[in-house]
Order: sequence, then structure tokens, then C-alpha cells
Amino acid sequence: MDRVLLMLGCLWIKIRRIKPTASMEYPMGRVETGNVDDYPMVLVQIPMCNEKEVYQQSIAAVCIMDWPKERMLVQVLDDSDELDAQNLILAEVQKWHQKGVHILYRHRLIRSGYKAGNLKSAMSCDYIKNYEFVAIFDADFQPAPDFLKKTIPHFKGNDDLALVQARWAFVNKDENLLTRLQNINLSFHFEVEQQVNGVFINFFGFNGTAGVWRIKALEDCGGWLERTTVEDMDIAVRAHLCGWKFVYLNDVKCYCELPESYEAYKKQQYRWHSGPMQLFRLCFLDILHSKVNKAKKANLIFLFFLLRKLILPFYSFTLFCIILPLTIFLPEAELPAWVVCYVPGIMSVLNILPAPRSFPFIVPYLLFENTMSVTKFNAMISGLFRLGNSYEWIVTKKLGRSSEADLVAFENESDSSVTETTNFLRSSSDSGLEELSKLEVTSRRSVKTKRNRLYRMELTLAFILLSAAGRSLLSAQGIHFYFLLFQGISFLVVGLDLIGEQVS
Repeated sequence: MDRVLLMLGCLWIKIRRIKPTASMEYPMGRVETGNVDDYPMVLVQIPMCNEKEVYQQSIAAVCIMDWPKERMLVQVLDDSDELDAQNLILAEVQKWHQKGVHILYRHRLIRSGYKAGNLKSAMSCDYIKNYEFVAIFDADFQPAPDFLKKTIPHFKGNDDLALVQARWAFVNKDENLLTRLQNINLSFHFEVEQQVNGVFINFFGFNGTAGVWRIKALEDCGGWLERTTVEDMDIAVRAHLCGWKFVYLNDVKCYCELPESYEAYKKQQYRWHSGPMQLFRLCFLDILHSKVNKAKKANLIFLFFLLRKLILPFYSFTLFCIILPLTIFLPEAELPAWVVCYVPGIMSVLNILPAPRSFPFIVPYLLFENTMSVTKFNAMISGLFRLGNSYEWIVTKKLGRSSEADLVAFENESDSSVTETTNFLRSSSDSGLEELSKLEVTSRRSVKTKRNRLYRMELTLAFILLSAAGRSLLSAQGIHFYFLLFQGISFLVVGLDLIGEQVS
């Protein structure tokens, strides 16, 4: 019912053509010198950690944004513990500084609090009081040059607006089967969940990047806290409880990269599902005692946390990985076909509607989501009860799929000079060129053969499901056999690391 209501809300938005509108617009094109009074002071932050594959693209994309240079400061927040990465990023910052961009390099010796600690440290600088807004971009994100001109105007006249969130777009969504399946999930998240929640209740979870915050709102709700691995969701919940409003812009896209290996995706999903449970345990009483109305409290507790973050992974894992196989070996237990087939089928169709080109992948998507329920369930339990490495933050591995051509394309979209941008981008490869060449030579010498990893939990469940499928075939249980067979094969493929790219 939650999915159905979300889809109906999205359909209503499409039919009525509802979208947030700003009270003013900035002219497109380069800002003339001296005509900058209408442009507020904006701080742009790029947190990164050992991300040598993408640092140049992200810094270049931010530095060529169409905003008066004297009204924007770029902070490159480097948490790298690799000396080569630090030197390359510092050289890139110095190069853009020499070109007249107001850009600073900040490096922490101790990476306490991970990304939250990095952002918190940056916001403690004395000069922050001179800035009204802060835009945040992770290291693989490349905003279009007109990003600030499309987001900042929404704050004009809306003094209770805290956040403007843009949509993610993916440069490698068609790279392999794994990225195609991720695109289905994230398309539903942005097209449906974020848009519907933004229009109807003025609240949604901050995505941690590609968003602009009012600095006053950040300070009002306590700033960045290091208590969970989902600092973005934490700050959004606290801002909502303090009465601040959010705006989601579905038509403003920021390009980024999807993880292409199962290992990287698994670690990312573990953090994304353990963090919300950490946060729910910490802020449950704050929600109950907050001054927001009962409807907003109910939405936060029952929908935002319990249903979407806890019940859904629990339901998928227990039903398809435990209960269904047991019914095959216990004749007195029985699951009706609508539980096994119709409900999952309807859920998959609803999820895939925002990405209609992905319809050929609907069966792999359903099987893969059930397979990932093992990781999500484990993460959810770990986060809820503070088990294992639930508080560990592992940076998602990037391959640097975005290219200089992408940035040129972004500049073309805003009708700016292609020649000027090409020169900017070509020069972005100048800084640290010798160091980069040395690193490439070293990496060629030390390269290891890519290999498949083995995931024991997935392989164990593959054995159980395939055994249950064999037992179902002998007892002629029809639809249960096909589901168990294909689900078992799905677990086997993932357990042998045959989906996505392999790692060295």
C-alpha cells in the first residue's frame, strides 16, 4: 500500500504538472563583473578520501560553475591518508587557485567521525559566518555550471526553507547488469519517493550530496554530528523536527558514478541500511517529544524508519530465504501463490515504472533485490543493536567513469562557450601530471589479476534454495519450484561474484 500510494502521488504530480517554483531567476551566462549584489555568498564543499580516480573531475566541475567568483568559496575537504592522493589533490587546488578561483585545501590528520567529522571541522572555520548557503558534492559528483543558479533562487522569500536537493543522474548506468539494477532502485527513489515527499509533506531524507543548505538551518538544528554513518539523514531529521522545510528539484540533475563491483555495492548498501537503524535508536525519543504535529511524527516513525528501513528488509529476508524453503520440507506449512508471486511481482512492476527502459530486467531485478535482502537484513540488525562493524565507514570505490567530455557536455547545456570550457578542462590535467604518471607506472608494475571473491552467506543460501527447489520438483509444487530455482541461481551468481566488475 505504501508503494501504491507513492505511485499515485507521483502520477498526480505528473498530471497536474506540479513542481517547485522560485520567486526569481538568475540570467544564464557568465556574470558580469560588478553586477553581483543579487548573488548571495555560497560555500561549496567537496569531501573526499583517497579518491584519486575522480578528484580532478569533481574539482573542475565546481570551479567552472556559473557564479561570481568573489561570491563563492570552494573547500576541498581531503581526508586522504595516502600521501600520493594528498599531493595530487593539493596540486589540483593550487592550479585552480592560480586561475583566480577562491578555493582552499583542508586536510585532517585524524579522520575522526568520517564524513560527518570532516564537514563539522570545515564548518568551524571563522570565515563561515560570511556565507549564507553551503552546497555539498561528493568526490564523484559533477554539477552542471548552472547548478547554483537553479537551486539558490528557491531560498528567496522562503525564510523557513533549509534544503534544496537535486536529483542524481548516472554516467555509467548501462555499464553492466549491476549498474542497470541499481538504476532501477535509485530512479524510483528520486522520481517517486523524494518527489512525492517533497511536494506533499516538505520533508525527505537528505542524500548527502548534490544539495544546498541554508547555513542558519544547519546551526539551528545542531550542525553535523558524528553519532551515525548516515550524517545526511541525521541532519535532515533534526532539521525537520526543528520546523524547517525542504524542496526537491526533480529536473535539476547532478551526474555521478554507480559502484560497478558487487563488493563496493555490498559495502555501500550495508552502510545505507545500518545507519538508519543507528539513527532511529538515537532519535526515537526526540521524535516523540518534538513539537511537530502527530501526522509528521507518525510518518517519521512508521513510514520513514520502520516500514521502509526495517520491516521491508526483514520481510524480504525471512519470507524468501527462510520461510519459503521451510514450507517445502514441512508439508503442514503452506504459502499461497499470491504471497510468493503476485505481491513481489506487483512491487517489482511499481519499482520499475520510473525507469521504463529497464522493463527487460524486471525478473533479474526481483531476484537480485531478494538476494540483497541478506545484506540489508544483516546491516539492519547490526545497526539496531550496535553489532560488529556497523559504525565503520568504507568509502565506495569509484572507477572514474566520468570524463572530460561529460563536463564539456554540461557546459553546452547551459549555452556557454565550449572553447573556454575545453581549455579549462584540458588545463585541469596539468597539475600533478608528473606525479600522476609515476602513479600509473607504479600501478602497472604492481597490478594484480582480477579475481572473483566468494561470499559464503550467499553460497549457503544458494545451496538451501536449490535443495528446496529439488524437493519441490519431486513433490510437484508448481510455482514454488520455479521461484526457488531461479532465486537459488541468483544467490549462486552473486555468491560467486559473477555480477558486476571484479576487483584486484
